[in-house]
Amino acid sequence: TSIAVCVFLMASLSSCRVLLSSNSTGSGSSSSSRILPKNAFTKTVSCRQDSPYSFCRINNKTRNSRNFRSSLTTCCASTSMAAAVPRAIIIGAGGRVGNALAAMNPEGNDILVKRGESVPADAPPGPIVVCTRNDVLEDIIKATPADRREDLVFIQNGMLQPFLDAQGIGANTQALIYFAVAKFGEAPTDGVTDLNPEGLTSVTGKHADAIAARLKSGNLACHILDTDAYKVRMLEKLIWISAFMLVGARHEGSTVGDVESKYSDEVRSLINELAAGTSATDPSVTFGADVADRLCAYARSVAHFPTAVKEFEWRNGYFYGISQKSSGGADPFPTHTAWLKEVGAI
Repeated sequence: TSIAVCVFLMASLSSCRVLLSSNSTGSGSSSSSRILPKNAFTKTVSCRQDSPYSFCRINNKTRNSRNFRSSLTTCCASTSMAAAVPRAIIIGAGGRVGNALAAMNPEGNDILVKRGESVPADAPPGPIVVCTRNDVLEDIIKATPADRREDLVFIQNGMLQPFLDAQGIGANTQALIYFAVAKFGEAPTDGVTDLNPEGLTSVTGKHADAIAARLKSGNLACHILDTDAYKVRMLEKLIWISAFMLVGARHEGSTVGDVESKYSDEVRSLINELAAGTSATDPSVTFGADVADRLCAYARSVAHFPTAVKEFEWRNGYFYGISQKSSGGADPFPTHTAWLKEVGAI
């Protein structure tokens, strides 16, 4: 059996570098590396090349990790065997992201469901990827046969967990999308940054392997995480979108790049407030002292994005809800609350 040995070098305040080598006897094997900082420790794992998906997964508690203190899993590209892309049902394939995900299946045999349509009762098994706005999620869940709801995969921005818990599908697959599709039909641009060259897109849950294989087929990075690690990464992205959109709203017409370059002090202050308040509220969540650096680096990769406070209940509303519950005590997010009032969001 061909074995790919993946050496993971994880820096305490840096992203993970992957050295990939294969001892396959096939002629197509090769090796590659991504350069990372010096102060790293190594962990070697084996990855079977005859597994359904040719990438490796490790879970390692990295106490001083730059990105996350919890489990880290990295997809390793294999040069000796192409990963299979499991067939999927894609709801909202008429949109930019849904169309891009469908295009990542070389077989072209996905079932495409338009927004407003129901998932066919006789649809084949596999992931049901929901590529729609947050405000129609409840309708989509209701339109999905009860015995298939556990296959729903959610890729929306914002805090989804309380909503999914209320729907009885809190353990469903979720993905954090850090790639952008500028126009319908165009190839996605991966959200890699100078601080996270390994990419940031992450997935957890039942269909994590299938989603990672699909993204790999589209030349996009993907990290398969356990639930604890995913929670931290999800909250970090929630802080990013809440902070950048709010600071941008204070300065009308600003893009994400404007916020990062012109109003850096404001957004960094807000990021640090949201991170510290979140950790104080939930001590199991730790972001690291350089969280603002990481999020500003990502902002530079999507500098053209416009800013606006929207989908409030899914984004800034999560933090404002915590502030409201602190009545009688200190608001863990005082600047956030003040600026929401300033822009008329509350």
